[in-house]
Amino acid sequence: MQIFGVDIGGSGIKGAPVDLGRGDLAQERCKVLTPQPADPDGVADGVKEVVEHFGWTGPVGLTFPGVVTGGAMVRTAANVDKSWVDTDARSLFSERLGGLDVTVVNDADAAGVAEMNFGAGRGRQGTVILLTFGTGIGSAVFHGGVLVPNTELGHLELDGHDAEKRASSKVKEDHDMSWEQWAHRVRKYLAHVEMLFSPELFIIGGGVSRKSQKFLHYIEGIQAEIVPAQLQNNAGIVGAAMHASG
Repeated sequence: MQIFGVDIGGSGIKGAPVDLGRGDLAQERCKVLTPQPADPDGVADGVKEVVEHFGWTGPVGLTFPGVVTGGAMVRTAANVDKSWVDTDARSLFSERLGGLDVTVVNDADAAGVAEMNFGAGRGRQGTVILLTFGTGIGSAVFHGGVLVPNTELGHLELDGHDAEKRASSKVKEDHDMSWEQWAHRVRKYLAHVEMLFSPELFIIGGGVSRKSQKFLHYIEGIQAEIVPAQLQNNAGIVGAAMHASG
């Protein structure tokens, strides 16, 4: 069975049909840049471009980089335009896609569900926290395999700032930090999250998961196991499709 998944991020919108049996993309993904400003109309146009690239006419699952309640309503918008707040995203995207059946879920929650079913968290029953490092820091918290939705741990305070303003991969790029410099910030953030939640496993997701060999060995002093996401930066697409499948 195939369902279309779209992952909306602060820098890119990417999507592809997903083979739900394998938990992997059925075709090579299509990606477009997130418009600036990333307002509802502009992002909806980007989503439409990605979906129409494949001529897709079935159900579509979408992620959103913020809190989504009731499978539709956007409540926060840290890394996209503030006009998203209180937008009915499901109605917006369905209308833009010509009435297709649409579901919307928090981006990190989608990635986490994919990793728990097909990736690094498969079979783990304790407390597992997936953290996606990108334009911001997204989080998905699981206990006994059950998701606690919309946790938004990237907004925990770290050194007097939102953690994602100190340790996201965008911060690394903006300040031209070495992998070692950035890893020390990530370690400090993980230590703070560990103090609060005592997880057994951290899964590191987002684009940096493809380069885990460059920084994971610098992260010391964390009791929890730390592993890269196995689905890497496709986890959000897979999780979005899973969410749309019901």
